[in-house]
Amino acid sequence: MSVSHTKGTVVVGMSGGVDSSVAAYLLKQEGYHVIGVTMQIWQDEANDIQSEHGGCCGLSAVDDARRVAEQIGIPYYVMNFKAPFKEKVIDYFISEYEAGRTPNPCIACNRYVKWESLLRRSMEIGADYIATGHYASIRQMDNGRYALRKSVTEEKDQTYALYSLTQEQLARTLMPIGAYTKDEVRTIAKKAGLVIASKPDSQDICFVPDGKYGEFIEANSEKDSLPGNFVDNKGKVLGQHKGIVHYTVGQRKGLGIAAGERLYVLEIRSETNEVVLGKDKELWAKRIVAKDFNYVSLEDIPGEIRVTAKIRYNHRGAKATLRKINDQYVECIFDEPQRAPTPGQSLVCYQGDYVVGGGMIV
Repeated sequence: MSVSHTKGTVVVGMSGGVDSSVAAYLLKQEGYHVIGVTMQIWQDEANDIQSEHGGCCGLSAVDDARRVAEQIGIPYYVMNFKAPFKEKVIDYFISEYEAGRTPNPCIACNRYVKWESLLRRSMEIGADYIATGHYASIRQMDNGRYALRKSVTEEKDQTYALYSLTQEQLARTLMPIGAYTKDEVRTIAKKAGLVIASKPDSQDICFVPDGKYGEFIEANSEKDSLPGNFVDNKGKVLGQHKGIVHYTVGQRKGLGIAAGERLYVLEIRSETNEVVLGKDKELWAKRIVAKDFNYVSLEDIPGEIRVTAKIRYNHRGAKATLRKINDQYVECIFDEPQRAPTPGQSLVCYQGDYVVGGGMIV
């Protein structure tokens, strides 16, 4: 490592987008020895498909990231993470839907691929840190714990998808763009002359760019997704569904049921292959139980604490009381009922701008 790199060596996960490119640029400006890496996780698709969807992980992403690395003047590599991505993200995504739950694959990808696998590989090549272009920041609290802090821009904040990171992972992670708005990040990219300054943001789940999750699962699962019954809460058959992987709690569109009132998915019963339908008012709940709670800013919950809790990525968050049931489960009691808490999604709790922790809704 060069003597001038006083801050250490950092491997930046570069997706070919504006955010990770600016993260790499800023860290180089700050005096780190920066190495750019693109994680090859599922790139077998046609280049034009990925370009069209602005995909974060496609083949065109490698080209863009390599060009940016050349512009910044940093070494650049492509690392193959297809095996952990298939096991920890795609297989998990499919099995959760088949179990009647609605997973968030980005959370699994962050913990097991972008952090666990990339961090291990980066340490093996002598790096001190890894860095990403996420809209969040990391602070060490007075209690010694590393905590996730919200981005300065609420609409771009990505802390919800990062709650599962461990203390060791957080201690070795840098997130340089958490202090900037998206517009400011684009301005930095333009002033630096980066080729991707005007590239559109990626959308949707990277391996299902058309958003047709049910079709993806049917094409990639070893199990058949069988038709079954739509039922009401009393078990009355209302019609036929096309397979539980096509539905999620709170869904109204695409049910194909002719009823005198609007019906929504209330529950998905994988064991009986039934999808329960009902009225919107039946979707609201005040009490949510979550499992495998990962503590971030706190080591434990002392009795009960007041939090602002989110039950999905785009949920605004609501006031609630959080308490521990046992080592595996916590319960969150909202002050006001929340719509469609969904098994498989995550409950993420905040105090002020800091993530207390989170777990999977059961």
